[in-house]
Amino acid sequence: MKSIFLLTPANRDNPNANKVLKVDFIAQIRYKHKRVNLIFSSQFIAMKNIRHISFFLLLLSCFYSNAQTVSGRVVDSVTNEPMAGASVYCQNTTVGTVTNKQGEFSLQLKAGGYELIVSYTGYQTKLIRINSTDGSVPVIGMIKEDKSLGEVIIKSSNEVKDGWDKYGKFFLENFIGSTPNAAKCTLVNPEVLKFYLLKKSNKLRVLATDPLQIENKALGYNMRYQLDSFVYYYNTDINLYRGFCLYTEMEGNDSLKVAWATNRSKAYFGSKLHFLRSYYDSTLTEDGYVIDLLDENNPTKFNKITDVYDTTYYAGLDSTNEIEIWFPRKFSVTYTKKKPEPEYLKKYKMPKNISAAISYIALTDGIAIKENGYFYDQKDWINQGYWSWKNLADQLPYDYAP
Repeated sequence: MKSIFLLTPANRDNPNANKVLKVDFIAQIRYKHKRVNLIFSSQFIAMKNIRHISFFLLLLSCFYSNAQTVSGRVVDSVTNEPMAGASVYCQNTTVGTVTNKQGEFSLQLKAGGYELIVSYTGYQTKLIRINSTDGSVPVIGMIKEDKSLGEVIIKSSNEVKDGWDKYGKFFLENFIGSTPNAAKCTLVNPEVLKFYLLKKSNKLRVLATDPLQIENKALGYNMRYQLDSFVYYYNTDINLYRGFCLYTEMEGNDSLKVAWATNRSKAYFGSKLHFLRSYYDSTLTEDGYVIDLLDENNPTKFNKITDVYDTTYYAGLDSTNEIEIWFPRKFSVTYTKKKPEPEYLKKYKMPKNISAAISYIALTDGIAIKENGYFYDQKDWINQGYWSWKNLADQLPYDYAP
């Protein structure tokens, strides 16, 4: 935790001001995903000069002004008529709304990048990449769905009869997870799932006719997940899923809220989201991360990267407020500040004395990372190891702050 002492104008020429100021109260805020204490003295608060008060308000605004408004308008692409009641939200966040009679919407976003999702019954879902600084997005034209095409796809596929009975538990373990948090999750509407076993390619594909409704009582979220597809590859024991999730806070008493906050913090530190934010903030080492790269000649050996900010792997901040990373081969990420859970070690039959969690990542292309941990393209990141065990039940929204 960091502390910032506000030097009052009366003390600005005193080099020992920080040592002599009488502290009256501390305001705790968050800056760059870290807690920061603003410490005020009575000398500062009691000043009558309006310029000093303005200085105080301006300083506070610098910390609190990271939320920005992004607005837009949704219309039918053919008639150009406004579409009222369209669902508009930023995927993997708690931020969402519906359009008004004029088809307009407005969202308050924290600094970073997002995928804006626009949906309306009978129309194709729109995905638009945006930044919190965009202000407004171009008019969004919605295209009607070709229902006949969807019907042909369903009829031509070999859907597994009693798919939920045969593959429901397997799907939940690989989609929601098998962690302690996953045990406290419930899929409310399993009847919307369709299971397809593709024998030639030896993979299981799962689709959904409606968004999945998931209750996460461990982290205190209701999740509305619009599943695009889930695929499990039996030959490689890798699963890939893609969809759009909107989080909403659960209602609960004070003790529940405390428990949820604690569980969220545990889920955050050492997570992929934490790692991506640490890379963006250039704090990987102090946050406990070590990166090793697969040896070019030995497929079982990983070598430590001494400088993860070398231009071989990293491109720093530019006018787009994003960094880029790229690793030519599979790399491992070790989080040294927390031991892996006993459930993880048991599932994968690993020794109980392992002191750090290790994840393995393959990038099919370079990725760009935003301040809030959002990155693109998401399809270019493939998890193995510890993070592959941490599925939907342990994931947090991009607007989460510890």
